[in-house]
Amino acid sequence: MTNSDIKIRRIVQDLRSAFVPTPSYAKLEAHFRTLLEQRRADVTDGIVNNARGIVLVGQSGSGKTTAIRELIRQNKSLLQTDPTKDICEFISLQVPSPATMKFVGAATLRALGYPYSGDKQGPAIWDQVKVQLKLRQTSFLHLDEAQDLARYQTDKERQSVVNTLKSVMENSFWPTGLILSGMPDLKKIVNQDPQLARRLYPIEIGRLNALRDVTPVLDIVQKYAARAKVETEPCVCSESFAQRLMHAADYEFGLMAEITVQALSKALFSDGTEARLQLQHFADVFFDRSAAIDVMNPFVAEDFARIDPRQVFEFDGENA
Repeated sequence: MTNSDIKIRRIVQDLRSAFVPTPSYAKLEAHFRTLLEQRRADVTDGIVNNARGIVLVGQSGSGKTTAIRELIRQNKSLLQTDPTKDICEFISLQVPSPATMKFVGAATLRALGYPYSGDKQGPAIWDQVKVQLKLRQTSFLHLDEAQDLARYQTDKERQSVVNTLKSVMENSFWPTGLILSGMPDLKKIVNQDPQLARRLYPIEIGRLNALRDVTPVLDIVQKYAARAKVETEPCVCSESFAQRLMHAADYEFGLMAEITVQALSKALFSDGTEARLQLQHFADVFFDRSAAIDVMNPFVAEDFARIDPRQVFEFDGENA
């Protein structure tokens, strides 16, 4: 690997680690700071109150996971987040499959560093979870892909899930705030019980708007390019380009940023530090992601709005 390649890889890594704040993220951090400050005050004063939490909802590619990751990074100085230490104030895990409360409880115990014994039933496992949350002094438990907790379950089974979640926040031994993130189906769990709903601050990451978000999207592309010290061609500064980029990302903010970083990466590795960001770089990225031919590529096709950007191996049936 040449020195030039190493330099470019560092630039790309810097782009990948860059975070673009959004109104949704500002709301997420504001609610988290409020909960954290209240939790600190309660612990200092020896007060045990029912904990509250946050539910973050968005489509695939909206940037939920990135937002949670940035939230922890921004608050690292306030939180002890190393799972290998005795105290870990923020525990995060992805809901396992199958998403029964027994398997979720077992996964939570493992995330807490507790050796799980597989012969226990769901309620007994969650009793152990609550003990470990106290021992690790965990203030927040984050469950990602939490919509799976309600998948393929009856109302009665979902209510059992809700009751378990509430018991974590209402535990008089050590109440722990929940942060649930997932797809829109997560709303079914939250709305299953009014008591759970009012204990969670709701945040939804909305989709991009083809008209309203043209300028913000172009600004983001320019900021990424400036960070990479790459010039941009006029063709990636137009309203039409912004609309094509949004459509290619299925109007999801996270995917839009990801495609932009990949296009810059392609430009840099193709032409080095003298690269100029062009429309073709975005078209090539979409092809890499979908294997779609030109007539099904939003950056090339004239009638791009008819294309389903989530499909792979797409071709124009008329030209098959």
